[in-house]
Amino acid sequence: MKTPPIPARDIVVIGTSTGGVEALRLLVAGLPSGFTPAVLVVMHIGTHESILPSLLARTSVLPVRQARHGDLVEAGRILVAPPDFHLTMVRSGAQCKVVLARTARENHTRPAIDPLFRAAAAAFGARATGVILTGALDDGTAGLAAIKACGGTAVVQDPAEAMVPDMPASAIDHVDVDHVLKLEEIPQALLRLAEANAQGGAAPGTAPDIPQWVELENRFGMEGVEMHRLEELAQPSTFTCPDCHGTLWELKDQQPRRFRCHTGHAYTERNLVALQGDLVEDSIWSAMRALQEKEMLLRRMSDDALRNKQIAASLDYSAQARQAQRCAEVLRGLIVSKADESA
Repeated sequence: MKTPPIPARDIVVIGTSTGGVEALRLLVAGLPSGFTPAVLVVMHIGTHESILPSLLARTSVLPVRQARHGDLVEAGRILVAPPDFHLTMVRSGAQCKVVLARTARENHTRPAIDPLFRAAAAAFGARATGVILTGALDDGTAGLAAIKACGGTAVVQDPAEAMVPDMPASAIDHVDVDHVLKLEEIPQALLRLAEANAQGGAAPGTAPDIPQWVELENRFGMEGVEMHRLEELAQPSTFTCPDCHGTLWELKDQQPRRFRCHTGHAYTERNLVALQGDLVEDSIWSAMRALQEKEMLLRRMSDDALRNKQIAASLDYSAQARQAQRCAEVLRGLIVSKADESA
């Protein structure tokens, strides 16, 4: 007879991006068969098909699979966010179920780490543990702050050993982190936290005291933004959303500084700067291509005018072609200099 699923009393949520595959493989390999918290994982995979569940299953004694909408958040099971969906959850009594949401991207990615961490904070309160591993920029910092605000525990990989230290370092800078550990130390720390909860933690299913900003942003991540609710926790900024070009609203009392637009896109200021830089480079490449095409057309027009003995017109078109060429070379120089600065 099949054993009925056991609702999780505790939850561990893990977020990572660049360098995360090997970090996750090593972490889950250290979790024993008696590990009772549910484990939910977000790695920045975008819309690409993911083999992450199968990779983790090779090193884990716990069952691993991709999360599905409506899944029970079960004790001792690892669920991985699927491509192009935010992985969130909602509690109903003693049970908590997975909610997959195709709401707006956060920090220009879906799945993003912050929506999962906020949802875990709201559903599990003090029995939630957030873990930030290697990754670029700072997705996950705001979500880890939500876990702490609801009484949970924050665990961060030591930035000194992370393949990309940005995400762990940001969490340490902005959140009252409980444990900064080497990757090999994290599984045992999670086991000790689970044992402590079993002996004297908050009662499972106890509704945590959820700060307003956590509750509202949690709803945004699952259902989308209600404009009148956005006004409760943000004020209009002078910046524009790179994804939908609407006005960005600056969230109040948030560190690192964060922004949302009325359609739901959310960014930390570091992610916003990085994305704006990408948009500028894309615009320069487009302008350079247009100038090169303009040069080619003008040279053809110059040749046609010369064949028709329209000397003045031919010289004028040739001069315009040279000007277009010079402008394209200036733009190429800007891109090359930017690449040299980044190297």
